[in-house]
Amino acid sequence: MSIFQSMNASASGLTAQRLRMDLVSSNLANAQTTRATQNEQGEYEPYRRKMATFGSGQPSFKQMLKYAEGTTNNTVAGVKATSIVEDQSPFELVFNPEHPDANEDGYVEMPNVDPLKEMVDLMSASRSYEANVTAFNASKGMLMKALEIGK
Repeated sequence: MSIFQSMNASASGLTAQRLRMDLVSSNLANAQTTRATQNEQGEYEPYRRKMATFGSGQPSFKQMLKYAEGTTNNTVAGVKATSIVEDQSPFELVFNPEHPDANEDGYVEMPNVDPLKEMVDLMSASRSYEANVTAFNASKGMLMKALEIGK
């Protein structure tokens, strides 16, 4: 087991939470984008909210085998982003007959981004990021104290 394993776990958490904050900022920036992608028929669709899914950074069988053989002293721990998924909830219809993307009834499909939900997600990611920074600094402090023992 590496003495840096706790720092590696905190660093993976920092990376994961930074990705969450990046996705929130992208969602908020595109909250009014009505022409984000084209579908198979060539029609424009509004922006879809994006979310990250995370999984454990558990080592694979190959990594554990190398660790057991003694050819490596590093096993991966922590969290990793497994994918970025689009929210499939329906678009909100807003009556605005003068909008260039309005349908024949005067309704515009708006992105499925809820600013309130995004701000809650941003606060959660920010708090998790801070917790990982605190854990990283605590590990660093313990390692520094361990080095001072040898003086």
